[in-house]
Amino acid sequence: MSNNTNTETSENETGMEKKVETYEVTFPVVCPGHSRPVVDVRYSPVTEDGTFLISACHDKLPMVRWADNGDWIGTLEGHKGAVWSACLNHDATRAATGSADFSAKLWNSISGKEIHTFDHKHIVKSVEFSKDGTQLLTGGLDKTLRIFDLGNPDQTPISLDAKDKIRRSSWLNSENQIVICACEDGFIRKWDIRSQEIISELKAFEKSGVKDLEISAHFQKLICCGGNVVKIYNSDTFELCNEIEVKNDIEAASLHPSGKRFIAGGADLWVHEYDLVDNGNEIACHKGHHGPIFCMRYDPEGKTYASGSEDGTIRLWSATP
Repeated sequence: MSNNTNTETSENETGMEKKVETYEVTFPVVCPGHSRPVVDVRYSPVTEDGTFLISACHDKLPMVRWADNGDWIGTLEGHKGAVWSACLNHDATRAATGSADFSAKLWNSISGKEIHTFDHKHIVKSVEFSKDGTQLLTGGLDKTLRIFDLGNPDQTPISLDAKDKIRRSSWLNSENQIVICACEDGFIRKWDIRSQEIISELKAFEKSGVKDLEISAHFQKLICCGGNVVKIYNSDTFELCNEIEVKNDIEAASLHPSGKRFIAGGADLWVHEYDLVDNGNEIACHKGHHGPIFCMRYDPEGKTYASGSEDGTIRLWSATP
């Protein structure tokens, strides 16, 4: 266990809570509230009000929390099916979710009110705001990437044929020009939105689909996993930087902001930390979940990380310094 300074909160004029008093947080922190498997956890960037954490769960109810202590802020009610993906925009004032009800939704994350529903033809497995928050990227089981203009949400989106079912999708530059997706056929594919053409594709895994994909904060590297292997690539050239074989099949992996470590978790119920400077050797592991781990992410500063599990809980852990 480890301690970290935290603060009590009060509500400011916008409805967002404001931090005022200091207290200690003891890790790991268990965040209850969900009643089904938690399949996505995502941090906001650091904002003037702090950092926030959003979770997607099969109980249909995405939740927003304070990132540093896991305290519940609110629940987004409106989906009629399991929620597979959730994210926050650059200032955490908007949330997006993707669901098995064949829709993605845009929310006011402060009030919890639904702003817009984007209908899809199949389950939506991935949602991602552009860095400036003006566009929303979605992907799912209909094998199509869609890019919605949030300034004109009723406008027909840009649609890109992903060739296979999409597990994860992301923006690959801050100019909103390049997008990337990871598919069940083991391929990672990159598009230029201006030409709407695939500009590069990579067969990352031969024997399994890509389970998880994350792009580093400055778009320089991507981390992905499949089976019991984690791979890290240069996101521009697709040059392989690291390939690490671990002991068990994993569902999720996240790269530390420094690029020197990563975390991974899966069927063995443990969260694992690995040191890329030391040839990918394991440097820490922690047990606490009572079901397989489905999602993991570092916070933007790399001081803590979150994991979500089949057991319906989110756990916050102190990262190895």
